[in-house]
Amino acid sequence: QFLRRQQVLQLYRKILRAIREVPAEQDRRYLKDWVREEFKRNKDATEEDAIRMMITQGNMQLQELQRTLKLAKS
Repeated sequence: QFLRRQQVLQLYRKILRAIREVPAEQDRRYLKDWVREEFKRNKDATEEDAIRMMITQGNMQLQELQRTLKLAKS
């Protein structure tokens, strides 16, 4: 459980760092609020499979955001 918590916190930090790269202030604020709300909504989840699935989904969304930002810069 401790390791899972570390994974979740690490994912949260990575997402927030990636959001800093978003050029538009309004989009940054929207994404930050959305991420906070999603993590708060799921903070009481205890089922291992569900948590694992949410972490996987979060990593996929992070990769998509990073890809989009990379395309926008080029």
